[in-house]
Amino acid sequence: MTSTRYRKVAVDDASIFYREAGSLGDPKLLLLHGFPTASHMFRDLIPLLADRLHIVAPDLPGFGWSDCPGRGLTFDRIAHSIDRFTEVIGFDRYALYVFDYGAPTGFRLAVKHPERVTAIISQNGNAYLEGLSGGWDPIRAYWENDSQANRDALRQFLKPETTIWQYTHGVPDPDAISPDGYSLDNFYLGRPGVAEVQLDLFRDYRSNVALYPKFQDYFRAHRPPLLASWGKNDPFFLPAGAEAFKRDIPGATVRFFDTGHFALETHAADIAESIREFLGHSAQVR
Repeated sequence: MTSTRYRKVAVDDASIFYREAGSLGDPKLLLLHGFPTASHMFRDLIPLLADRLHIVAPDLPGFGWSDCPGRGLTFDRIAHSIDRFTEVIGFDRYALYVFDYGAPTGFRLAVKHPERVTAIISQNGNAYLEGLSGGWDPIRAYWENDSQANRDALRQFLKPETTIWQYTHGVPDPDAISPDGYSLDNFYLGRPGVAEVQLDLFRDYRSNVALYPKFQDYFRAHRPPLLASWGKNDPFFLPAGAEAFKRDIPGATVRFFDTGHFALETHAADIAESIREFLGHSAQVR
């Protein structure tokens, strides 16, 4: 099944939307997206890998076509839902592709179930303090003082022009960026109630930073095969965050691409090639 299928499944009391491609007997790959996007960010990558991998890409709760739990959504709750999602669909042993918010989600799964994770591909998915740029300062201010003024200051991150900027910043040729991705993201962000849920997640992101030492303990203890494929011009997650993986996983592979945060928008073919090579050399993938 190299063509993609679009499905929904009930997970506890919620509905999770996901994309699926590849053959059931092939090694499994779980794709976890970030903010403010959804599984559609993998639309170009999936066909490039589905000939050898069984791929599943869910929309995280509160994103895309998955149900939105409403106010008070946290990364712990997201990770729990995705953990249950993998169990419901029978993804019992898989490689992880994590990006942005998908990283703290996926790393929670790996810490909880190290025996299930065969390898990790991190595309601008951070787990180190040195990977956080100054672009996080307004969000850090909200962590330190969750006043209404600090919350309202973050609404700038939810504006359509900011989404477009996230897609185009650091891209040498902005004409290479299709408007389809950021336009769909802006549609998702504009739905009733979504802005408040996203602001709650900005506040809760501090829980991810607090877990960095635990994530790093997992890396050192289990040494999962790891590939960092990084848009080197990302305004939020710096190249130092990619290099830091090698401190805890000496055999980690780090590749930088001359692009921004949404590296798949410009380098899907290059990243797919690096994944195929990486998984081909990773004995633990099956």
